[in-house]
Amino acid sequence: QVQLVESGGGLVQAGDSLRLSCAASGRAVNSYTMAWFRQAPGKERVFVAGITWNGGRTNYADAVKDRFTISRDITKSIMSLQMNSLKPDATAFYYCALRWSPVPTIPIQPNEFDFWGQGTQVTVSS
Repeated sequence: QVQLVESGGGLVQAGDSLRLSCAASGRAVNSYTMAWFRQAPGKERVFVAGITWNGGRTNYADAVKDRFTISRDITKSIMSLQMNSLKPDATAFYYCALRWSPVPTIPIQPNEFDFWGQGTQVTVSS
């Protein structure tokens, strides 16, 4: 069983920074690809950023490239998302996800991931 718990969300102003964390627990969680998705009200859940098990590869959505940075600390089983220069369109629920597959790819479709956290709200005011 895998558990993912997000933290770090909150209310910020446009241009501010925020750091999200995802604590993972369970069998071999450090061996698999993880990712962040977000879902705004009335919209589909979309890929934000992903990282392979050892951090060797990362992938970002075009909308956040150069402003967001994904990382993971396998010694602590924590994945983070540093979000800089936030814009109001970043307002959404942010979810941590883990893909239960040994293949070190970073898919962008939600249905490619097997475990999800409860999410954390990020609100960016203009």
